[in-house]
Amino acid sequence: MTHHPPSVLLSAALDAAARGWPVFPLRPGQKRPALHGEEQCPGLGDCASGHRKWEDRATCDPDRIRRAWADVSFNVGIATGPAGLVVVDLDTVKANSKSDAPDGAATFQALCERAGQAVPTTCRVRTPSGGWHLYFTAPDGIRLGNSAGRLGKLIDTRAWGGYVVAPGSTTASGAYEVVDATAPAAFPLWLYALLEPRQTRTELVTGRPDTARAGRYAVAALNAETASVSAAREGGRNGTLLRAARALGRFIAVGDLPRDAVEEALQEAGEAAGLPSPECRATIRSGLNWSIAHNGLRRTA
Repeated sequence: MTHHPPSVLLSAALDAAARGWPVFPLRPGQKRPALHGEEQCPGLGDCASGHRKWEDRATCDPDRIRRAWADVSFNVGIATGPAGLVVVDLDTVKANSKSDAPDGAATFQALCERAGQAVPTTCRVRTPSGGWHLYFTAPDGIRLGNSAGRLGKLIDTRAWGGYVVAPGSTTASGAYEVVDATAPAAFPLWLYALLEPRQTRTELVTGRPDTARAGRYAVAALNAETASVSAAREGGRNGTLLRAARALGRFIAVGDLPRDAVEEALQEAGEAAGLPSPECRATIRSGLNWSIAHNGLRRTA
């Protein structure tokens, strides 16, 4: 493979920085950061006051970028958290895999269909393996971390603590290429709800959100979970209902949703999926009690 000359990759880095996406160098032809690790930190320059990791050193400063990419064909990493991005990574099935499972793109499409949502139109980058990076702007006031497989098999997300390889970069398998240059759409609330962050809201939020914003996320979560339950198939219905109850219980625990409304919505969704009414009630009660107990409130009968 022939690496792009520094000028091409410099342009890629400057283009990303011009959009407000902090960048840092990756090893030429690779996806790994080119910056030194903590054990090799010289304690100079950016690290004079202590070692700074790639996320802290990523920059939008064009002068610093020009110096970094002046002579070396570094690939370009985008620090998704500081960039205010959530990138959904739809991977492909490995060539030597014996699994007949669908790839990430097919799983994501099925996820959207089950939730009654269209596949989002947003900035889309083709990866060298044939996968996709879907770029979204992060929700206001919410500090999302990375996830691996939580939305489905071969679906990861990159936000705070993560990065993606910018378009224009190349590896031995090929190039990262923009296929849809649409501006990144807002990260869908129903997808945020399905991520089921394990942190409490105070850990996720930089500053406290207003009540209306918290309410919107809670309602989005309720809609997404009930849609998932309603669409569940025989053999997985009770498990889906239990997971939905546990996911929604945290919103009850922090006061964003009333318990009776959640119970009613889940009961209706469970029965729509074909579960007997008594079984629905027992599963919902068990899931909500578990979640509320694990989110800081006393278990209720």
